[in-house]
Amino acid sequence: MEAGGLEWLLVPMRQLVSWGAAGAMVFGGVVPYIPQYRDIRRTQNAEGFSTYVCLVLLVANILRILFWFGRRFESPLLWQSIIMIITMLLMLKLCTEVRVSNELNIKRRSFADFDLNYFWHWSKFTDYVQCVLTFTGVTGYITYLWLDSSLFVETLGFLAVFTEAMLGVPQLYRNYQNRSTEGMSVKMVLMWTSGDTFKTVYFILNQAPFQFSICGLLQVFVDIAILLQVYLYSYYPQKPVSHTTHPASTKAL
Repeated sequence: MEAGGLEWLLVPMRQLVSWGAAGAMVFGGVVPYIPQYRDIRRTQNAEGFSTYVCLVLLVANILRILFWFGRRFESPLLWQSIIMIITMLLMLKLCTEVRVSNELNIKRRSFADFDLNYFWHWSKFTDYVQCVLTFTGVTGYITYLWLDSSLFVETLGFLAVFTEAMLGVPQLYRNYQNRSTEGMSVKMVLMWTSGDTFKTVYFILNQAPFQFSICGLLQVFVDIAILLQVYLYSYYPQKPVSHTTHPASTKAL
């Protein structure tokens, strides 16, 4: 009788935990960007945030959604990608508006110029949307043609999660260039680390495709490297590297 009563209590508790974990997977990924978004909006300065982070996450999550059509995985991971794409577009919109408002005599750069020197450094948010739609259309069409190939589908899945695993690399490189983490939200990186750790454990426990677990571990290592930069540049300040010999490299990431 006691065992039956205990089981009656444990079943809904397990269900609640399962729902909580799924909710954390769907919305947990966007939480780290809330303090960064608020900081940019408050200070009207986006120099400390690399918009290439948005590029990495947009590419990774578009590819992950396409991977879902070839190999169905858990719905929370699919919804996580959709929510993340919306969030990154909002971040891009804010960063573009702030950057353009702070630049004087700016020459308009657009996606239609096809100038690689100014790739992902355009003057209007609509240019970024055009780029994202073009990428989605091209990769979607290729996926449609090769959807019956298991090798293509597995490679697509690996590219999706590997690209996401490289999320912190633009910020890591930016910090190295500046020899400083000033302007970067440390809260954001701490949330990255805790979120990526939770996500990797979730992948392993729920037996997600192996690509997810491997790249999740890689992502945690990159997060830790950025936290080490925070410690290093805070206690041992260094002079920024000069890039005057190459004008293209001076533009913000």
